[in-house]
Amino acid sequence: MSSPPLNGIRVLDFTWVVAGPLATRILADQGAEVIKLERKIPAPLRPRRVGLQGGLNRNKLSVAINMAEPRGIELARRLAKISDVVIDNFSARVMRQWQMDYESLAAIKPDIICIGMSGFGRNGPRVNDVSYGPTLQALTGYTMMMADERGDPVGWGYSYADMAAGQAGALAALIALWHRSRTGRGQFIDLSQFEAVASVIGPALLDAAVNERLQKPFGHNSQEAPAAPCGLYRCRSDRGDDDRWISIAVRSHSEWRRFVTAIGSPLWASDEKFRTLFLRMRNRVELDAHITQWTLEIAAEEAMATLQQAGIVAGVVSNGADLCQRDPQLQARGFWPAVKLPDGSTTRVPGIPFKLSASPSLAPRCAPEIGDDNDYVLGELLGLSRAERDTLAASGAIWT
Repeated sequence: MSSPPLNGIRVLDFTWVVAGPLATRILADQGAEVIKLERKIPAPLRPRRVGLQGGLNRNKLSVAINMAEPRGIELARRLAKISDVVIDNFSARVMRQWQMDYESLAAIKPDIICIGMSGFGRNGPRVNDVSYGPTLQALTGYTMMMADERGDPVGWGYSYADMAAGQAGALAALIALWHRSRTGRGQFIDLSQFEAVASVIGPALLDAAVNERLQKPFGHNSQEAPAAPCGLYRCRSDRGDDDRWISIAVRSHSEWRRFVTAIGSPLWASDEKFRTLFLRMRNRVELDAHITQWTLEIAAEEAMATLQQAGIVAGVVSNGADLCQRDPQLQARGFWPAVKLPDGSTTRVPGIPFKLSASPSLAPRCAPEIGDDNDYVLGELLGLSRAERDTLAASGAIWT
């Protein structure tokens, strides 16, 4: 069997929270040896082996080094010297303070690749600002474009910005590794998470840039073409869950006829006020009330099957249980692999959304607790004896 595609690549990982760990997790899944350099206390974002952190930190190693101590910085620099990539998602000034910036590391390893995933990049008026996903989403307009029924901005309940920046970080690492394989030269990658999020806004970005139009919240309106009905409709309670919904969009007169037949040809559908798409859009509130009368009497999955069989765009609004336990496509693709924990129990983690036919990804290994791999990293990789490691621990340069 072939080795994973990134086998032999070593990544020194200073990242934390979500965006950076996602970038390095993608590399670890493909065989890179990712060494998370972490502080022992405090241990943020618990628990470490299950849930979000379990998914973000699987297939990685962890070493606990105190970067507030000169000997800790020396250890980090030694690790950088035997690594291919050094990546962080701190604000721009942090790595420079430790002499772990690209210029300092290139002096000891000329072909090193350094990736700085700062919030705003290494120049501009916000160069030293600290950012988090929700603030980046607000700055790039996502929060304003997502509004409740009153029109108040709400944004996402989860940090999509971290996902976008993490994917961009992994892609940047692969591009730089490919460049080095052809030229032998390393480089510094200045990644702005702000720009990564702005780049995937979609049509709204183009509309603002080209037409100089202020974007308004779309709500449940169709963004591709006029449609009515178009929106989310509450369905019958299912298995004790009374928060079940279906998304429906009807875009043409022929679709409308099929839709009416599928829901049993109710008398209200023949009303003149619903005769054309224009009239249905104009009388959307009353139309939605009629449709909700039908959806409240049917399970979301059954409504979806009925409408899809009629050629109508419709889909269940999935919740966590749907995705993790009931979605037949994800189950068939094995998207939720089981990971064995040290106590013998198992947990589930998100899978890899692509499958390589010639070079397998790594089977998921549970995330390490902070410092779990001190002996391997400091002993085997850096060649420190047990006595030397004990001395470092006693001095506060490492944590055990």
